[in-house]
Amino acid sequence: MASSLPMTLRVYRKLSSAMVPLAPALIKRRLKLGKEDPERVGERRGMSDDVRPHGPLVWIHGASVGEVLAGAGLIERLRALNLRILLTSGTVTSAAIVAKRFPPDVIHQYVPYDSPRYVARFLDHWRPSLALFIESDLWPNLILSSAARRLPMVLINGRMSQRSFPRWQRLSHTIGTLLGQFDICLAQSQIDAERFAALGSHNVIVTGNLKLDVAAPPADPAKLERLMSVTRGRPIVVAASTHPGEEEIVIEAHKSLAGFFPGLLTVIVPRHADRGEAVARLVTDAGLHPGLRSHEDLPVATTDIYVADTMGELGLFYRLAPIVFMGGSLVAHGGQNPIEAIKLGAAIVHGPHVFNFTEVYDALDRGGGARRADDREALVKQLGRFLADPAARDASLVASERVVEQLGGALERTLTSLEPYLLQLRLEMGAANA
Repeated sequence: MASSLPMTLRVYRKLSSAMVPLAPALIKRRLKLGKEDPERVGERRGMSDDVRPHGPLVWIHGASVGEVLAGAGLIERLRALNLRILLTSGTVTSAAIVAKRFPPDVIHQYVPYDSPRYVARFLDHWRPSLALFIESDLWPNLILSSAARRLPMVLINGRMSQRSFPRWQRLSHTIGTLLGQFDICLAQSQIDAERFAALGSHNVIVTGNLKLDVAAPPADPAKLERLMSVTRGRPIVVAASTHPGEEEIVIEAHKSLAGFFPGLLTVIVPRHADRGEAVARLVTDAGLHPGLRSHEDLPVATTDIYVADTMGELGLFYRLAPIVFMGGSLVAHGGQNPIEAIKLGAAIVHGPHVFNFTEVYDALDRGGGARRADDREALVKQLGRFLADPAARDASLVASERVVEQLGGALERTLTSLEPYLLQLRLEMGAANA
């Protein structure tokens, strides 16, 4: 296989092999930055203390939190077929979400660093029966080594953003070789499908976006009741999954709105919880009073902005607030998924940079299910409209729920496309149990 690979991939394989002696230094640096779990760094080298379960094993890989959560419904359905699941991801935050939100029989491992040696170790240990890669986290050695073992591979919930596509086109032979290893590419949209086909995917099917079929995130009832009791009577806005450069805008918008809506409480949920202290300093510097959830603060009468810098509690704050600004959209990050907030009854405001969810936001905006705000002034205007007019808020929510229903169904279409593989696994399972 190596001789038939493009020069770029041959060079990559040699360099990734040569970099193995540098792995301890890389791990040490990442540990210092909090990007690795000190108890589980062996998994990055393909080693594991966990035992491979008996019978067929479905391996699902997603880069981080969003991809892992997108696979939640699929994992639930596969477990209902008595299939065992190995779930890999690359971030500490995604591992924490798996521990909190997924059943204990779902085995989570950190994906190994993309060296042939580490990948071989991982595949030797787990011997997966089917590999499902979510979206577009395409590690060359992981894919090529899996293909060399004749492991069936399917790209699910495939996405190729407008920003990524031109970059991949410049390396079309390289990406075409990698995409060509997948039996099927299940794309989120027709545009994604066309891009994958142009880059070399052989068998592309549009199944829709699994993130539209995700269940609403859970919330601890006691914690929710406590928050509701201490904020009762106050108008509340949540700024969810914010990124650097957005919190300042949200804080200024709060200052503008507070004069019109006495007692206004803005909840900022930073995308990365470790930024909580920095966000709280921005609030203080603006002359406002913050509260920090990681310090076990609760909002009090004098709290202007509550910084919810904890993991896995978005479901709590979506239930608390009737209005949500979706972060990652006032800066050029590409936006965050609004579906969970909609399913929990929130009216949506977003910025202009939503290219990660173009189809969803286009449909929401056209159908009146979301309001776009391009800058601070527009954010004040749109949030103010929802705060002042509950009827407009309710109408927007009804419209957004209609859009979500129309765009849904990706999970069923994905399962239909996977049925030949799942049938084979069930036959193997029956033979193993006979």
